[in-house]
Amino acid sequence: MFGYGDRVSYDTEALRNIYPQKSLWRRWNSLSRFQKNLISLTMVGVFVCVFIFVSMDKSSGLPGVNMANRLPDWRDQNILDLSYPNASNKFLGPLGPPVVGFNKDESVKRGDIRPLSREEEEEQIRVGEIPQKKEDQVVSKPKKLIFSGPKNEKQEAVVSAFRHAWKGYSEYAWGHDHLKPVSRTYNDWFTLKLTMIDSLDTIYIMGLNEEFDKAKAHLQSEFRLDINKDVNVFETTIRVMGGLLSAYHLSGDEFFLEKALDLGNRLMPAFNTAWGVPWADINLNTLKPHPPSWNSDSTTSEVTTIQLELRDLTRCTGINTFENAGAKVSEHIHTLQKKDGLVPIFISPMNGEFRKHSTITLGARGDSYYEYLLKQWIQTGMTVDYLKEDYLDSVSGMVKHLFKRSGPSGYLFVGELASGGSDFRPKMDHLVCFLPGTLALGTLFGMPQEHLRLAEELIHTCYKTYAIQPTGLAPEITHFNLQKDADSDFVVKSNDAHNLLRPETIEGLWYMYYVTKKHNIPGLGMGNFPGI
Repeated sequence: MFGYGDRVSYDTEALRNIYPQKSLWRRWNSLSRFQKNLISLTMVGVFVCVFIFVSMDKSSGLPGVNMANRLPDWRDQNILDLSYPNASNKFLGPLGPPVVGFNKDESVKRGDIRPLSREEEEEQIRVGEIPQKKEDQVVSKPKKLIFSGPKNEKQEAVVSAFRHAWKGYSEYAWGHDHLKPVSRTYNDWFTLKLTMIDSLDTIYIMGLNEEFDKAKAHLQSEFRLDINKDVNVFETTIRVMGGLLSAYHLSGDEFFLEKALDLGNRLMPAFNTAWGVPWADINLNTLKPHPPSWNSDSTTSEVTTIQLELRDLTRCTGINTFENAGAKVSEHIHTLQKKDGLVPIFISPMNGEFRKHSTITLGARGDSYYEYLLKQWIQTGMTVDYLKEDYLDSVSGMVKHLFKRSGPSGYLFVGELASGGSDFRPKMDHLVCFLPGTLALGTLFGMPQEHLRLAEELIHTCYKTYAIQPTGLAPEITHFNLQKDADSDFVVKSNDAHNLLRPETIEGLWYMYYVTKKHNIPGLGMGNFPGI
């Protein structure tokens, strides 16, 4: 007898005498004909299975299934099953604020809608895993919200401005993607009615019921997703899927959820890559994904800024496929080497690696990676630790490598690193102004209070990029002087002297007001309004 940990030795010479070795050929000849036939058939079967598996991987579908003519839906998840081991345990953490049971004849009237306090949000957190969709499964549905419209002069001014813009869209671009206001014509980027769908939640919250009903009626009769059109996965997810899901949560109308589900299924083939990193584009009819014509890689911010919508689609339908697809991307990027939490702006769907020597920036193609780390962590009930860790690491990396002060006034700004992180440039996109709001939001959920101090300084810089301009509008890109004896902190180049009506600064001001309760902040936001 021997106990655990005892050393055991064998007399290998004695074993050879007891069990003399035979050559492989002699062993084969000693088998009966039946045994030989059985082994041969088994090997043929294995080779056939391997061949089928390889064929499936190359075609992104099942043998004999024409994916262009057979769109997968939630009743047939095996066509594009993107699940992976322990996905439900690893990524499907407790839910965020739940939606309540929905009675089609029931509504909730909200005369003065306000965000939930942190205590109210925590009270509403529901713990549990998302189940697979079953025919008899009932998914909680939102109650219809009723908004009573503007209540003061400032709100009236904002609603009036929206009505003016909506009137132009209705008259000159109805049903198309974008209005071209100067020529009074339209532009179709994806032919997905982008402006209409992207505006649904705004129309509803403003209490413009007639406009909302007219847009919904148009979509019910004219909105098709089986169009032979290449679309960008990111833009389509955040604008079309996001717009449809927002309209569903506000109105409780299942038409919007059905369309969001249809779209989600059509986008899923883009994620069918070795590492789960999606291709940038996909054809909504053939379901064939591909890189954009100008670049073989995907954009880092794009592949990491679709998770909220995909997870919400899973929450609304009970279908894990969508959340799994998005979570797999985030988990993979978590494993990649970074520069103190900072990431390059391009990543390959082919090998799952960042492009070497690409720029590190919180501006275009990098921005919302950082924003969605925090918001995903909140959305999953603050249970997925790697999201929190990556977010905190990235903020530390920003402070170390990207935060600088301008001369002569000492404004805090966020620059970028070119040449793979070795060359600092004092250049800040308007897009970077998402950061103050994100930092402030994080402090409501236990992030360091130092983040709020940084947020206050950065939102002041963002506001100044508006305030110093004659029009009251910020440029698309601002450069900063680093010399203490410079004449001005800000430098605007002619190619950057345009405003794209981006929302980051206004959103940041709102977050700062919500977090700090400083009553002068709304006035700063309205101060930008006349320029618009």
